[in-house]
Amino acid sequence: MRGRLLLGARGRTLELGAGTGLNLRHYPRDQIVLTLTEPEASMTERLERRVAASRPDANVVQAPADRLPFEDSSFDSVISTLVLCTVRDQARALAEVRRVLAPDGTLLFLEHVRSDDPRVARWQDRIHPFWLRIGHGCHCNRDTLAGLHAAGFRVEDIQHTRVPKAPAIVRPLIMGHAQLDHAQPD
Repeated sequence: MRGRLLLGARGRTLELGAGTGLNLRHYPRDQIVLTLTEPEASMTERLERRVAASRPDANVVQAPADRLPFEDSSFDSVISTLVLCTVRDQARALAEVRRVLAPDGTLLFLEHVRSDDPRVARWQDRIHPFWLRIGHGCHCNRDTLAGLHAAGFRVEDIQHTRVPKAPAIVRPLIMGHAQLDHAQPD
């Protein structure tokens, strides 16, 4: 799924919460200028080592998704893979993405989401406090698709899918791309 998603990256590309760099091997080599952000210092160090070994042309910046240190309209593509479920303030992070994305830019996403199955969604709500602690801050019950719309994105391609062999509460995923909805104010 990551490989298919990242084929859509173009131009100046920003990845949010790159972790240890699992997406690096999936990026096109000749179509992008890659910047990777990661908020945690220990993860940033691991990411820098992986970048040096496999993608030395990429730039690593320690920064959280809700406080991006970049100029407005700096990127043609922004990538979020399993990040919008973990940020503390999703609305603020999406506002930052909207700010740094060029007017004709694209947000490419692969995210855990709230289940469409009411029984699973109830379990997501029940287990949420416990899952936050063991799931590295994952809010498995977030309605990220609604968050994208509320933040001023027009979702142009969406695929509802599942993580194979994962617990039911984190199995539902969405994958797709979104553009800025210029009809909505910034």
